Amino acid sequence: MVTKLDVVIIGSGPGGLAAGLLAKKQHRSYVILEKGSSIMQGIIDTYPKGKKVYPTIPKGYTDPFPVQEIKPPDERVTVEDYLEQTQRIVLENELCIEYNEEFLGIEGVYPEYLVKGSHGTYLTTSVILGFGSNIPNDLGIYGEAKTVARNIENGEDYIGVNVLVIGGGNAAADVVSSLSKIKREASDSTYVYWAHITEKFEINKDTARDLGEEMLLGGHIKILQRAVPKIGEVDADGIDRLYIHQTSSANMGDDLYLYQGMSFPMKNVIACIGTHGPSAIFDGLDLQQITCTGAICKIAKEGEKLLMLTGDLETNKKGIFAIGGAISPSYMEIGADGMIKEKKHSNLIYTAIVDAKIVMQKLLHE
Repeated sequence: MVTKLDVVIIGSGPGGLAAGLLAKKQHRSYVILEKGSSIMQGIIDTYPKGKKVYPTIPKGYTDPFPVQEIKPPDERVTVEDYLEQTQRIVLENELCIEYNEEFLGIEGVYPEYLVKGSHGTYLTTSVILGFGSNIPNDLGIYGEAKTVARNIENGEDYIGVNVLVIGGGNAAADVVSSLSKIKREASDSTYVYWAHITEKFEINKDTARDLGEEMLLGGHIKILQRAVPKIGEVDADGIDRLYIHQTSSANMGDDLYLYQGMSFPMKNVIACIGTHGPSAIFDGLDLQQITCTGAICKIAKEGEKLLMLTGDLETNKKGIFAIGGAISPSYMEIGADGMIKEKKHSNLIYTAIVDAKIVMQKLLHE
């Protein structure tokens, strides 16, 4: 059976929910396809328990949240509170969401696209890809590292052991702060080691404030700068371990370097080294991308693929749009003059909701 709709939205994150609310206000038929069993499954899977959620507006934006129902409260609330808020909005507005519906692909051409799900098929003119960017980056070490965690499932599991958190961004800082608080409240004297491959840690002011407060309260946090994960190995007791090293400043000669290293059981390691966009999915949908080189990319990393989008976030296929984390940290924008340039795209709740408004405004005037 094929269901005919005006819009099919992939993903029930902030952008997908905002698009659904706007579609309903525009009296359009729609469905939100969510592969998980809950709204914002990606946030549930990646945010540590108790993480604070902020209504952060990135630099360069001055407008308020365009869909107030999805805006996090101004006071600092936990991710659990924010999810409860959005769940109420979903129920109050009777949003049409199909849970446990995995997106399998798109067939056909505009204006008749067939969106294939694991349980249903949908005929539509417009598709909004809002499934986020939560494919973890690889540690890139010699040896297996499958037992390394990517987030905190149960913080109490780390009480009584020294923990290594790898990464220099907000996600790593959140995990460090959360684990330190759990240990401090349990009167645990073991440490949270925070390692990054460079000397510079890049976190926003809200996250920095939370981390600073935890340090002032006596959190056991040790920072390891220029710490590089090198080898995954099994020790004499059969325990999988991760070895990291720091380059010493001591000069031992042109052909001799001095390192100091640390080895952690992999089960005590949490790698918050970021995620990458779903370029393989975009390739499967035959959506045009550009591979980054130093000459054209200043934000994304060398070799990454960036999606080509118009100012209305439309791909090279008419009627197919991409929003939210799926196009972060940047994408290639095709200007009205035909010029192509890399455009920064912060992976924030605000940005995803703004994206949803841009796309729905485009559809409203077609």
